[in-house]
Amino acid sequence: MNNITAKYIADYLLSYSDPDIGDIISNMKLQKLIYYAQGFHLALYDTPLFEDPIVAWEHGPVVESVYHDYKKYGSNAIPIPENLDDTILSTDQKDLLKEVYEVYGQFSAWKLRNMTHSELPWLKTPQNEEINIDLLKSFFKTLVK
Repeated sequence: MNNITAKYIADYLLSYSDPDIGDIISNMKLQKLIYYAQGFHLALYDTPLFEDPIVAWEHGPVVESVYHDYKKYGSNAIPIPENLDDTILSTDQKDLLKEVYEVYGQFSAWKLRNMTHSELPWLKTPQNEEINIDLLKSFFKTLVK
């Protein structure tokens, strides 16, 4: 399996944001982007992008370790990481993350929250429990066919 962590994916996604034009990513928004990245990676490649569990919280899917790393920013913009090594990702993974950002990054944190609340992985998982990886994969496969 790969050595890619959810924190690395979070930092990679943050690198797309552009605060100078008001394109910022809060912790809530970042959580949903990570969730979509994991879901689509599962659907397209049948393997997880990262091993960290995604948990069904009140406001949608969350990778708890990433949440805790960035909670100090509250609902404000998370700074763009510096010196990010992008050689860890394959070209396919970079393309996938770029597409996830282009499609889902345009939405507000609350819009993304509401979107995940209407999707089966969050709906079928009891609050504060881990979202089953097979449930994620099967749901996202319905979106890529």
